[in-house]
Amino acid sequence: MHELPACAHPPPLPWTNDRLDWSGPLRASAVRVVKWLILNTDYQHFLDSLYASNSGLAAATYDAQMRARNESLFGTADFFSSSLTRFGHEACDVHFNNEPLQRAWALEHGLDVAASSTITTPSSMQRIRAAGNRLPFRALKPLLRPLARLYALRRSWLHDVLLAQVKHHAPDVIVNHDPAAFAPDFLAELRSSTRLLIAQIASPLPPRGSASLTEHDMVVSSLPHFVDRFRAAGMTAEYMPLCFEPRVLASVAPSGTRPIPAAFVGSLSADHTERLQLLEHLCDQAGLAVWGASADLLPPASAVRRCHRGQAWGRAMFEVLGDARVALNHHIDAAEGYANNMRLFEATGMAAMLLTDAKRNLGELFVAGTEVMTYESAAECTDILRYYAEHEDERAVIASAGQRRTLRDHTYEQRMPQLVDIVRPRL
Repeated sequence: MHELPACAHPPPLPWTNDRLDWSGPLRASAVRVVKWLILNTDYQHFLDSLYASNSGLAAATYDAQMRARNESLFGTADFFSSSLTRFGHEACDVHFNNEPLQRAWALEHGLDVAASSTITTPSSMQRIRAAGNRLPFRALKPLLRPLARLYALRRSWLHDVLLAQVKHHAPDVIVNHDPAAFAPDFLAELRSSTRLLIAQIASPLPPRGSASLTEHDMVVSSLPHFVDRFRAAGMTAEYMPLCFEPRVLASVAPSGTRPIPAAFVGSLSADHTERLQLLEHLCDQAGLAVWGASADLLPPASAVRRCHRGQAWGRAMFEVLGDARVALNHHIDAAEGYANNMRLFEATGMAAMLLTDAKRNLGELFVAGTEVMTYESAAECTDILRYYAEHEDERAVIASAGQRRTLRDHTYEQRMPQLVDIVRPRL
């Protein structure tokens, strides 16, 4: 297995206060650049796994921790920033709720966070919520969630570090991948420190979540119906599908033998009620292998518990997909009738045959029956899994076609020019 090389960004182009010269193709821009800051938050389960598997990482330098974070391949890693940089822009990543990483940056830049380091932070609130999920009194949970939400949005030293990072990098554009993680008044501070604050969202909004969105200058979503609703509410909103980073293939080579007949990797939470019902059926009827967090919260008699093989974050997820003959996908309930999630592109990018729930816009991304397979019910999904378990040659043809489509049309090389075109008229 080859290691993914550290992103070797080309030297930045000269920066001038004249700002942007958009004449000519994006790749050919040679004088002026846009400064981007990609603002992320991470699942606490992933952070726990990252630091547990890298002894001493929490005490390492900021650059060393950031390198380990990128090499994990989790989420969007450095895929946004490295692609924008390849196109001649300046871009950096900030992981707001990664406490060891953010503390390292603060100390290296002369910020004193020791006095406030005991304040409850978003990551510790995630642990509190996880503990709350284990409460036997289900009726209490809806009552506790709003209080937990308000508590999680309290200002902490992490917010001060983020503002210092924004001041340090002086970005023209901030792309916020988790708009619901911040209170509206803090988002207003961020907005006053940049030319354009963009929210990227394709997940359910918490109660009053629209208040956070309206503090952004623009919303970008991979869900078409979200875009329509945001526009109807008077927001500036644009559609941009998700994608795959081909550099992953240099780090995680797909298996030639593909020892896993069918795999599902994903969340097992209350936001996925339909998914859990499907997985229970497939684990019982088709022997599906499942990776995901929070399986311990499922009922003791759950079939998913019996098929559960642990958690798989980032690189480990890509290894599972590279070993799987069929990768099952099921969208979050909030997706409604639309295809949009990362697994569409991650599974096909790793040359697994994608078996996904049928959605009205899927044909804009893949050809069903040729590049991917779809199902409309648990029974149909079971039949398809059983069929391709006995027809390997047909499965391999579809998997190869899906990978070719993803590598041709659904990579960051295609998406980042789209993102730049979206922001260009607004700078």
